[in-house]
Amino acid sequence: MTGRPPAPGVDPARVHALVVGVEAYDAGTGWDLPGPARDAVRFHRLLRAAGVPEANIRLHLAPLPPYVPEVPYAPADHATLRRVLVRELPAARGDVLWVWWGGHGVLDRSGHLRLFCADATTDDKLGIDLDSALERYAGDAVPGFADQLWIVDACETFEEALAFREPLPPDALPVGRRSTAHRQSLLRAAGRGRAAANDPVRATGLFSDVLLALLADRTAVLPAPPDAEELFPAVRARIAAHRDAGRTLQYPEIRLQSPERTEILAPAAPNGRERQVSPLLRAVDALLAYPLMSDPTERQTVVATLGPGVTGTLSRHTKARTDATGILNALARHRPQALWELFDAVVSVDDDPERGAELEVALRELMDFAGRSHRR
Repeated sequence: MTGRPPAPGVDPARVHALVVGVEAYDAGTGWDLPGPARDAVRFHRLLRAAGVPEANIRLHLAPLPPYVPEVPYAPADHATLRRVLVRELPAARGDVLWVWWGGHGVLDRSGHLRLFCADATTDDKLGIDLDSALERYAGDAVPGFADQLWIVDACETFEEALAFREPLPPDALPVGRRSTAHRQSLLRAAGRGRAAANDPVRATGLFSDVLLALLADRTAVLPAPPDAEELFPAVRARIAAHRDAGRTLQYPEIRLQSPERTEILAPAAPNGRERQVSPLLRAVDALLAYPLMSDPTERQTVVATLGPGVTGTLSRHTKARTDATGILNALARHRPQALWELFDAVVSVDDDPERGAELEVALRELMDFAGRSHRR
């Protein structure tokens, strides 16, 4: 059973999807990411309800125990996913392509988003170059799929901020000749240099959860992709609400490419122009990206490690964002070295590498800014 009838003008038999959710990596438990496999299965369920045949949905998962997906799936290793992208999907007959990917990612030194596969290790970070995949699917190497919607929930932390021992090696897909026959819309969760929030308790990515809810509200248009320009403001508004609540520091981005236009739309400031994030704001966002900072008791436990000589000088507040702003501002101005004591206390409780990398960079910027201001 596939649910309601398909949307007018869209033949579900000519709709295909690559759906990837990677929670477990060969790198070990330090890379565990509960959520992406479950989000991928939720998306799979939406497509099936919209009438897309099971054979047209390539579901590739690496779930973390104890989660056992209720649907059959294929592995999410590098060789398998590369083969699907290079050989299998381009040979399929179809008009519409959905690509959903959830898992770890990093922005490499050339500005390409690398999406790590399940067999990635710390010494061999196997992944798919998203930018080269998009280029391949926009050219004559993929004759079908005139309409494409790519949704990617992955961090875009700078490669250099993660202090990899070796740079990521080139791993581009073959791209063929460029053409103007395809319409591609790309929704990215994090924004350049930022982490994508994941809720390990609910086992879902924040961005994925927002997208799935919005797509569920638009089932009347599925399985055709919804208007990405109409969808993006709703995504942006909901993520902004999470930022205001201190749950994330990400800024989603949409890229539109068609015969008529090529454009990147990112969240804008109220005056319509992007403004540079201040060092204090970045540090506050990075600190509040840790779930523990939203809990008053855990927050107090972390701050108490600074010792009475420091904590006695801090003005505290019950609201997490106000409290974090006051703490960071006071330490940067009067006890800058205590910022690293705060860093050590936070990462000793939550050693997430991506949040830690962002917090370290943000605190360095804050210290530099405070030092320059003090010298004026």
